[in-house]
Amino acid sequence: MASFAFRPRSTLRAIFAFLLVWPLLVQPVMAQSILRDAETEALFHDMSLPLIKAAGLDPRNVRIVLIGDKSINAFTAGGQDVFIHSGLLAAAENANEVQGVIAHELGHVAGGHVLRSEEGAKQATGIMLLSLLLGAAAIAAGAGEAGAGILGAGQQVAISKFLAFTRTQEATADSAAQTYLTATGISGKGMISFFKKLQGYEFRYGASTQDSFASDHPVTGDRIAILQDKFAADPAWNKPTDPAIEARFQRVKAKLQGFVSDPADTLRDFPESNGSIPAHYARAYAWHRSAYPDKAMEEANALLKAVPGDPYFLELKGQILLESGKPMEALPLLREAVAKTNSQPLIASLFGHALIATEDPANFAEAEKVLKASVTKDNENPFAWYQLGVVYDREGDAPRAAMATAERYQLEGQPRLALVNAEVAVRGLPQGSPDWIRAQDIAIVSKAAAEDEKRKRR
Repeated sequence: MASFAFRPRSTLRAIFAFLLVWPLLVQPVMAQSILRDAETEALFHDMSLPLIKAAGLDPRNVRIVLIGDKSINAFTAGGQDVFIHSGLLAAAENANEVQGVIAHELGHVAGGHVLRSEEGAKQATGIMLLSLLLGAAAIAAGAGEAGAGILGAGQQVAISKFLAFTRTQEATADSAAQTYLTATGISGKGMISFFKKLQGYEFRYGASTQDSFASDHPVTGDRIAILQDKFAADPAWNKPTDPAIEARFQRVKAKLQGFVSDPADTLRDFPESNGSIPAHYARAYAWHRSAYPDKAMEEANALLKAVPGDPYFLELKGQILLESGKPMEALPLLREAVAKTNSQPLIASLFGHALIATEDPANFAEAEKVLKASVTKDNENPFAWYQLGVVYDREGDAPRAAMATAERYQLEGQPRLALVNAEVAVRGLPQGSPDWIRAQDIAIVSKAAAEDEKRKRR
């Protein structure tokens, strides 16, 4: 798994285990907690777009995905998705540092490193298997010590070969990142400063080593030295980050802290004496999570006073009202937020939820329209499918309610529940219709996944 990360020095035993479980690590990141937020995803798109183009990739096929994990890590796991941990976003001081990380990961994507790492693992595994055979033969012949020596040496050679392979990939991704940043006129200062941050963590936790052959990443100090001269000679070295991007980054970073951190910690880091927009944003989420809707509303109102009509501040205020039991009051705010973001699907799904929550049948037709448009634009949102299932159920359309529920469970990695609902949908939908065909597809895929789960439990 190609990654840009801080982690303590790996032991030989851990790397040996890694070689055995490698195929499992390139599976989709379904078990991880993916954090979806319209504002964050818009920021990721805008700050990575020039880098994606510089890497020769199609922006329509590349996603920057936020993972709810406190560790400082970013990785690719097949395909063209780049996964960034929330802990990395929290550790980054500015947008330029995150752009450096994204550029590095795009180097892995463009280089096809995940697939090639599997090749490297196979080579290393072949060496280990050969040493096992030779060692076992020596032991069987009565040369116990020689056999044990062959086993140990073979394992060490295999590990060294695989680590050398991954270090080459990391160095290649660093070089590619430098090329992308230079081509787009984005400063490499952020990449260097983030490397120095990682180096600080290594020293703090005793993970620093001058023996790069015992690590799957090149020595951080060496990486800095290699890149420093190249970046310093770049005309963009002293170029500041776009102020608008930087301001948006600080907003998103504060918003994320308010959402994932303990509210007491957020309120300590952003005291009420801090009247900045990021501080109001962080406190709004902290108060909302702490079940103080009035205080959360004060912060949301302060944000809208500072930037009237901001769609993400409207979304926040609408969410607070909705989740405080006031869906009717939330509707005009969320409707405006949807209009100002060109029907952004995550915001639209929240608006659809508010329409349903009014319990007014007169709103159900609009809810259905909004939610169908939402899943058409983004069909990987379980919450939107859940809400669409609810509105179908309220309208008495049981087959389509079952189909929407099947979509939801499939996305949530629950194939047995997806299969049950897909089969209900197939029986009730008009044969040959698009929904009937889709329900059949879900049933086939879910049945295979459910049987696979059953085999694994045996």
